[in-house]
Amino acid sequence: MSPVVIALAALVLGLLLGFWIKRTRARYELARRTITPEVLHGLLSEDPDLLLYDLRQPLDLLADSEIIPGAKRIPPKELLENPTLIPREKEAVVYCTCPTDETSRRIMKLALDMKYLKIKFLEGGLAAWKAKGYSVLPYEQSFHLDTRN
Repeated sequence: MSPVVIALAALVLGLLLGFWIKRTRARYELARRTITPEVLHGLLSEDPDLLLYDLRQPLDLLADSEIIPGAKRIPPKELLENPTLIPREKEAVVYCTCPTDETSRRIMKLALDMKYLKIKFLEGGLAAWKAKGYSVLPYEQSFHLDTRN
């Protein structure tokens, strides 16, 4: 085998290893920032100042117009455009209704990239919260369906 082929193979192997390490760290960090409905329920009863954000898309809100008591709804698009809507210095939990917590995970990744270290996301979102029998309130705030891309 020529030295060029060996060097190229080593480079590719190094890149793959680096990519794998980065992905593993990212998965670990997301897992560390995940909380269950039971833990959130306990935190809300212990710390009334805990910030809770509902990150559902408008269509999701139409389908399920309930919200966890104390939560503030922020459309994901607004939060992606202005991450400072969630204070960096306060404990906060985000949730959505995506089957795989997709919106919450995307917001978490953004938050972690920006060094927000006090934010977590509710595993299973609103559905998991309701499945445990925890209270919800009707969502009565007005909102609009944003059809712009």
